[in-house]
Amino acid sequence: MSLPPPNDRLASMFERTRAEGRPAVIIFSPCDFPERDATVEVLRAAVEGGADAIEIGMPFSDPLADGPVNQAAYDRALHEGFVPADLWAAVRQLRAEGIGVPILCMGYFNPLLAYGIEAFTHDAAEAGVDGFIIVDLPPEEASELEQATRATGLHLIYLLAPTSTDERIALAARHGSGFLYCVSVTGVTGTQEAPFADLAPFIERVRRQTDLPLAIGFGISRREHVEAAGRLADAAAIGSAFVARAGETPRDRRSDVLRAFVEGITGHGTE
Repeated sequence: MSLPPPNDRLASMFERTRAEGRPAVIIFSPCDFPERDATVEVLRAAVEGGADAIEIGMPFSDPLADGPVNQAAYDRALHEGFVPADLWAAVRQLRAEGIGVPILCMGYFNPLLAYGIEAFTHDAAEAGVDGFIIVDLPPEEASELEQATRATGLHLIYLLAPTSTDERIALAARHGSGFLYCVSVTGVTGTQEAPFADLAPFIERVRRQTDLPLAIGFGISRREHVEAAGRLADAAAIGSAFVARAGETPRDRRSDVLRAFVEGITGHGTE
């Protein structure tokens, strides 16, 4: 893909976390969850707890790569009335509050296609988004989105799995930017722990094909998982464990609970 965009928040994040000798921690939560007006407070709590980047999930009716926790959260957000304008408004507010961590939109291609690829990338960039993770869009079918992201200075991040061939790894590395998202399991999110003992050969195969940073996601829910991910890769992505706490905690206690959870999983303030 093209050279990184100017003022690249992702590149700066990885430079900082590598200098600190630790993996970056990326926290996922859907937009408009648990309530339509809760997105900013939920993500603010994650950043205050030490999240290095955040992924805002774009609610979708058929999230095939997501397990039961995230599926229920997406369903709840859709019932709350989610529309893409809510996503842009949340990102703008986070940026207006001075939150400078990378913000990625994570989701599925159909809503983006319905919105219009050029319009979606333009509105995302204007709001302050740094890139996209579109879990059901392989590089072979992403040329139009790649062109649009290049034009607007956004990253397009591809997923790889332990079953990915060397040819598929090379293709994703050639077309992606920002980092590569290495899925730890051949399954959906939040249903099993990442098998770190078995991941080393997969991560080594990816390393041989690219200089891009690598993030491990799916099955990460505890501090020891982050540490294990950091011995193999450059970042750990946490979704279902965070989303479950957001959904089950009363709103008057939610920010404190989420902040404490992220502090625990990052080691923020204890090292």
